[in-house]
Amino acid sequence: MTRFTMDPDAIRMLAGILTETGLTEIEIAEKDSRIRVVRAPGVAAPPPAMVGTSPAPAPIALAEPPRSEADFAAHPGAVPSPMVGVVYLMPEPGAAPFVTVGQTVEAGQTLLLIEAMKTFNQIRAPRAGTVARILVANASPVEYGEVLMLIDP
Repeated sequence: MTRFTMDPDAIRMLAGILTETGLTEIEIAEKDSRIRVVRAPGVAAPPPAMVGTSPAPAPIALAEPPRSEADFAAHPGAVPSPMVGVVYLMPEPGAAPFVTVGQTVEAGQTLLLIEAMKTFNQIRAPRAGTVARILVANASPVEYGEVLMLIDP
């Protein structure tokens, strides 16, 4: 049986190319290995500004200032990703999501799935509480340690 070794640097490089070019999918193959990185639809980079167009309107002040990943990680109810993979917020396409913002959850309840190497892994609530924020989009790639959602007591 051939053992597959994942190259995180190659995956990051391909993800960077997707971001820079606005592509939604990229794949490289070498000898017996193949890496394919797919960006979820609707997450494409914005198109470059057109020459001669009117300036963009001033941004509207947000009710809540944007937070950094470190802010979310410091939250006592942060649910970090235990692995690299693709996150799914619902058990199957078209089904209701496992949880929604404002929903009360019990410790051990399934919050979402992460697909890694064709295996769907249930991510369970580490504590009981209320889902305060869902920080990932359905079918989007996630990194190890990335905060997926916040649960308030």
